[in-house]
Amino acid sequence: MSNPSYTCGLQDKPLLAMTIGEAFDQTVARFPDREALVASEQDIRMTWAELGVLVNKSARALLALEIKPGDRVGIWSPNCVQWLVSQFATAKVGAILVNINPAYRTSELEYVLKQSGCAWLISASSFKSSDYHAMISDLLPELAPAAPGQLQSPRLPLLKGVISLSDQPAPGMMAWQGVLTAAHTVSDEALTEVGRRLQFDQPINIQYTSGTTGFPKGATLSHYNILNNGYMVGESLGLTEHDRMVIPVPLYHCFGMVMGNLGALTHGSTIIYPSAAFDPVTTLRTIAEEKATVLYGVPTMFIAMLDSDELPSLDLSSLRTGIMAGSICPIEVMKRVIADMHMSEVQIAYGMTETSPVSTQTAANDNLEHRTTTVGRTQPHLESKVVNEEGEIVPRGQIGELCTRGYSVMLGYWNNPDATKEALDSARWMHTGDLAIMDDDGYIKIVGRNKDMIIRGGENVYPREIEEFIYTHKCVADVQVVGIPCEKFGEEIVAWVQLHPGDELTTDDLRDYCKGKIAHFKVPRFIKFVHDFPMTISGKVQKFKMREISVAEFCPESA
Repeated sequence: MSNPSYTCGLQDKPLLAMTIGEAFDQTVARFPDREALVASEQDIRMTWAELGVLVNKSARALLALEIKPGDRVGIWSPNCVQWLVSQFATAKVGAILVNINPAYRTSELEYVLKQSGCAWLISASSFKSSDYHAMISDLLPELAPAAPGQLQSPRLPLLKGVISLSDQPAPGMMAWQGVLTAAHTVSDEALTEVGRRLQFDQPINIQYTSGTTGFPKGATLSHYNILNNGYMVGESLGLTEHDRMVIPVPLYHCFGMVMGNLGALTHGSTIIYPSAAFDPVTTLRTIAEEKATVLYGVPTMFIAMLDSDELPSLDLSSLRTGIMAGSICPIEVMKRVIADMHMSEVQIAYGMTETSPVSTQTAANDNLEHRTTTVGRTQPHLESKVVNEEGEIVPRGQIGELCTRGYSVMLGYWNNPDATKEALDSARWMHTGDLAIMDDDGYIKIVGRNKDMIIRGGENVYPREIEEFIYTHKCVADVQVVGIPCEKFGEEIVAWVQLHPGDELTTDDLRDYCKGKIAHFKVPRFIKFVHDFPMTISGKVQKFKMREISVAEFCPESA
């Protein structure tokens, strides 16, 4: 084959052969007096030296609880200072941090704690409509009468105790501040000795996939996986110690804790949390007040900020760059992000939890077309290929499944060798399940998921293609396309459409807009106007839920 769909990223910068704890200590030593962290909602500011003191104290407190390297420690909380401190403190003692989705309910919490074998749980008291304390108490009635660290639960036999981030923990829980007081029982030398024995390719993080089918799987990631991915994303952005990064995306997800926290850590940049959960106005105000230079978010977050009434009155001129990930950015949204938010160097990143997460990324000097129709090129030290159903590499320009390989690929799914074998082949290629096209210059275009492809009347229809066209209507703020069963054609096309505030559009108007401009079999049969889409807490659209709702509404006989 003269031009196969295969690329290998540049290798001009070496990977970091160190643990997260070692990287943290280096940054504290290099930039002790520079601002490391701003948590606007908590009204907390810290220099790197101050953060270093708190992280080391927290790490010694974990050792005082007899937490050992390899023990699993769960964290169930929205964005806050304690989340970041827990991330770095567990890394320093070699404990594996288990990220728990803040939107989980009792049964999901029980599954993750049990499947990962958590020894301890760090938990907020509540978040939005979720009363974490109440759910934990329901799950663990044995907790209230138990002595600290002596929990014995038949449902969760490995769990020793719960640490609450609240000053008023529920009965049986230990208060975060109280746990910290035990740090004096462990010396700095003891902490240093634990860190000295850790290896950078040991597991340090478990992140559970969304579990759209069956139970969620715990992607197990090493220091090497996530530290280097955050570093390489930051290198592409040109991060330095002078950058100030606003992180409104959730920390429990790779976007926040890897691309955000670790990307900033490896460059000495300032980490800024505007609020516990994303709010467009709060985020915009924080950017202006903190003179931020970097902003992270998914396209729906940027759309919400662009539609805010406060946007024109705020000075965002300090912004330079950022990452948009989760889905392809509509070209009109990208134009406004560059023009109205001053993010001339904003980049697109693509990946998945199992790849730490970023596999491909655009560059600061990529043109508008590459930043809106592709997910960039293969990241440094990684490989990409596009394969057919037989696993053979296809020529450039042909559709196939995107696979990635390299330092970022997970160690495997925690205690799930069968699922690991399905995702990782014998050559350690991670099969993404995404359909892609690689062009002659190595840029990769994602055209949909294997399971999202619509087959209508024998024609293969890729939702992304229809979405990109509908985006061009001036009234459309966002659109998502799914397929539903149809007896005559096999599948029919449904478009969920979100309009800009104040705009009006009818179903007939939008169909007329499509007719004659895209093939007739691509024109949506059904159009549903909505204010928002079903989403994960990390901002990813849940098309499987959209499909279920659409089936019930438009073809109930198939429900």
